[in-house]
Amino acid sequence: MLRAVMPEKTTTSTPTLARELGVADLVLYYLASGLSLRWIATAAAAGPSTIIIWIFACLCFFVPLAASVLELSSRYPQEGGLYVWTQRAFGNFSGFIAAWTYWMSNLPYFPAVLYFGAGSALFAMGKRGDQLTNNATYYLLFALGWLALIILLNILGLKQGKWLNNCCSLGAWIPVAVLLGLAAVFAMRHGSATSFSMQHLVPHSDLKNAIFWSTIFFAFGGVETGSFMGEEIKDARRTIPRSLVIAGTLIAACYIAGTIAMLIALPSASVSGVSGFASAIHLMCTKLGLGWLIAPVALLVVLNSVGGAATFLSSTSRLPFVAGIDRYLPPVFGHVHPRWHTPWVAIGAYGIAGTLCALLSQAGTTVRSAYDVLVSMSIITYFIPFAFLFASMLRLQREPAAAGTIRVPGGRPVAIVLASLGLLTTLLTIVLSVIPPEEEPNKPLAIAKVIGSTLFLVGAGVAVYIASERRMRRLRDKG
Repeated sequence: MLRAVMPEKTTTSTPTLARELGVADLVLYYLASGLSLRWIATAAAAGPSTIIIWIFACLCFFVPLAASVLELSSRYPQEGGLYVWTQRAFGNFSGFIAAWTYWMSNLPYFPAVLYFGAGSALFAMGKRGDQLTNNATYYLLFALGWLALIILLNILGLKQGKWLNNCCSLGAWIPVAVLLGLAAVFAMRHGSATSFSMQHLVPHSDLKNAIFWSTIFFAFGGVETGSFMGEEIKDARRTIPRSLVIAGTLIAACYIAGTIAMLIALPSASVSGVSGFASAIHLMCTKLGLGWLIAPVALLVVLNSVGGAATFLSSTSRLPFVAGIDRYLPPVFGHVHPRWHTPWVAIGAYGIAGTLCALLSQAGTTVRSAYDVLVSMSIITYFIPFAFLFASMLRLQREPAAAGTIRVPGGRPVAIVLASLGLLTTLLTIVLSVIPPEEEPNKPLAIAKVIGSTLFLVGAGVAVYIASERRMRRLRDKG
């Protein structure tokens, strides 16, 4: 169970976390966190060969990830998920570094996904939105305003915050359903705008698009986040696996089918930009004489981006919370609010850090370059925790599972195969993430920056851990 930080004299009255999420809530949560419409547009812009990449990423990364989270969350359903599993498998240091790299890599995600939403919102404004297309202040205020609301609702509790997540999940699957319908109508009237011959489906054999492969794998992240809130989920041992199966199937189907549909209606060259999905819907509706559909779909896409930010902030903030409980961060991070029963300090601090990241992202740059930098910053560091996750899945197979644990179908042999496949794919993705795109003018410098920033981030985590260990050792010696 959760080890709460509490005053010795008031142990019986210390507030605990409230269990608010059921199966339906968690399915909608996963849809909001794991299905981001911006990746459909990104994939379509790269052409029909991305369909094969989607399938490869699904089989070699997404299925192993979902299977590993399914079993690990059922074996060890405590608050913290990844942190708890890695700590149990490899010790305190590995657990802290896995959590540190995960929550740090997600900080740029908040302004990046909200910039996507801000660009999509312009399509709901009609011609008035054209004036704000390159207005950095608009994008920044949009991101900051939504971040403030998300932080507030999460501090008040998942009972309130889950309704934002549930509503935002509508922005995930409804636009995809609309996209499929538009593509079907377009195909009947005009045929396919893209050739799906074998020649076009085969991905390029060179490395010039290697960073794109890592981006597609990045899109499949998110199903691990629900387990971070294990002690705020009703019957987490069974609820998380059931929700994963339902939501994971829908997410994979939407990504692949959505990309095919967009390419049927539009050539890949017509899909690009911060507002790629909404832009594609706009073009399709205009060609089909369905202009009235543009604004409502654009607003749903905005909900999708807000849902991505809301779900990742609510889940990832639980990592500094459990680190505060273990005193690898200041103990105040482990406090639970007496009225709202939420880790309010961890939520507030992580939200403020995301806000600062949004502010820094616009310092002396354009909207598009800020968006690209934020996305690229996240990828390599984001996959380090997944390497820990798959390695933990392999190592923890030696421990007996408690009664009622939901295992991967096929048991230990299948679990080892899937976790090994996921680990190898993750390591490959990390390598691909280092390779700069073809248009990069100074490739050695770009590689040095990626590796250097990653080493700096990991080194900062190591320094924090060592300082915390020394502090706790001094306290033990004094005691």
